[in-house]
Amino acid sequence: MLAKLLGRYLRPYRKQLIGVLVFQFIAALASLYLPTLNGEIIDKGVATGDTEFIWATGLMMLGISLGQIVASIIATYFAARAAMQAGRDIRNDVFERVSAFSEREVSHFGAGSLITRNTNDVTQVQMLAMMGATMLVSAPLLAIGGIIMALRQDIGLSWIIAVIVPVLLLVVGVIISRMVPLFRTFQKRLDNVNRIMREQLTGIRVVRAFVREPIEEKRFEAANTDIMDVGRRVGSLFVLLFPLAMLVLNVTVVGVIWFGGIRVDNGDIEIGTLFAFMQYVGLILGGVLMASFMTIMIPRAAVSAERVAAVLASETTLARPENPVAALPTPGTIEFRDATFTYPGAEFPVVGGVSFSAARGETVAIIGSTGAGKTTLISLIPRLFDVTGGSVLVGGVDVRQVDLDLLWSGIGLVPQRPFLFTGTVASNLRFGREDATDDDLWHALEIAQGRDFVEEMDGQLNARIAQGGTNVSGGQRQRLAIARAIVHAPDVLVFDDSFSALDLTTDARLRQALWRELPDVTKIVVAQRVSTITGADRIVVLDDGAMVGIGTHEELLASSETYREIVESQLGVEATA
Repeated sequence: MLAKLLGRYLRPYRKQLIGVLVFQFIAALASLYLPTLNGEIIDKGVATGDTEFIWATGLMMLGISLGQIVASIIATYFAARAAMQAGRDIRNDVFERVSAFSEREVSHFGAGSLITRNTNDVTQVQMLAMMGATMLVSAPLLAIGGIIMALRQDIGLSWIIAVIVPVLLLVVGVIISRMVPLFRTFQKRLDNVNRIMREQLTGIRVVRAFVREPIEEKRFEAANTDIMDVGRRVGSLFVLLFPLAMLVLNVTVVGVIWFGGIRVDNGDIEIGTLFAFMQYVGLILGGVLMASFMTIMIPRAAVSAERVAAVLASETTLARPENPVAALPTPGTIEFRDATFTYPGAEFPVVGGVSFSAARGETVAIIGSTGAGKTTLISLIPRLFDVTGGSVLVGGVDVRQVDLDLLWSGIGLVPQRPFLFTGTVASNLRFGREDATDDDLWHALEIAQGRDFVEEMDGQLNARIAQGGTNVSGGQRQRLAIARAIVHAPDVLVFDDSFSALDLTTDARLRQALWRELPDVTKIVVAQRVSTITGADRIVVLDDGAMVGIGTHEELLASSETYREIVESQLGVEATA
């Protein structure tokens, strides 16, 4: 999976990778030629007292060293550029794929895990691409080239290489085999830390309201300790690798000096050749160590690549139609035909057999007890979920046959929990229509009963909004979210219990302004308060996911026991008389 992912995203930058290969090859050749020159200086210059030869060869070595440095810098630049661009492309693709997910896929992976996959996991793959483009090219060149050059110096000492390289590979292999499962565990523990941190930040008010700070701190400490334990075990193995490698290297150097010294004493080789052979052994072991270092990075990157690939390979249940409808014949109309939705693995549907319609400009309200399926039902309109039975039609066409961009462009959704983005009041209101003028924004704010408090803010439309809208009150945040949906200029406005944060007076003024200023816009209103929906053209009553009544306020008082109970619980028995 790792090779497939890197191959896919590094392919557009193959010219840069070819540059890495060429310049790393030049740098490796320079590194392999220097020990031979060093040996010649000792044998032909120092031993004979030829100062001119020493200076000439020394200058040549200096020039080759400078060339090696320049080639290495260029190769590293190309590798870093290709890797960073590939990482950018992976993050973009992951973000685009997640943006197309339905609520089902987001819940399956978890928001915290998706964030980790698009940050830490992509970084691991990116770093491997950069290090691999340099080390994995130079390591075999140095190791294989070093063996060839060492054999050219003296075949009699080659048995040392034949013994020591397998020993080093065995040491590295044993350590890495123990690290691979730890890397998988580490990423899962990292997901857990991110999840807990995200929960605590999102629910900070609940945590403080119930005095749960000590308990939540202990929960985070436990997760943090878990990841520390795994990291410590990985670090212990990692730290163990290099002392063992250095032990092997030092034993090798001692062996070369010991047995090479005997050959020098016997006159089989010259001392310069012995020094050159020793340097080549260092290059060989250095190449093996570089490859070993990469093999440490590969398992972790492989785990990360699997996690990233799982997101990229996930097909959203909101599949785009092969031959989408290009235009809606009756914009602004909504129709549910025996609509049913069941969550994966659930025994019973959360919404079952619901049928009703809304003509253009009508107001249809949906009411029911908590857990009746109201939010799930209206989530079927913008296709946040797909029905598991029946159908939902928008503009006269099944939503599954409409291009998603066309569908969403005609729907303005105000969620139960309004969310504002970091920026300004204007940037949030223009979220759905960037070409909206300031007059459009003020008009939307006036309808949403938000003009007064925006005019009092420092900067008015340019007033800063913190992440999530935490620097404004809940009611102000709700009104800004409603204004944002109005600026979008949709054919259908869907309010998911969007008036509950407003006082009764503001609620009434806002509804009057909506009905007056947007008479041709269809309004689907989910509400808890009966007073919010008494003027609706039709009211749909839900109970345990089933539609148990439909009609006007007066009709339902006479025909629906469930609706009458809701009215009595809120307005008293007199309201039903």
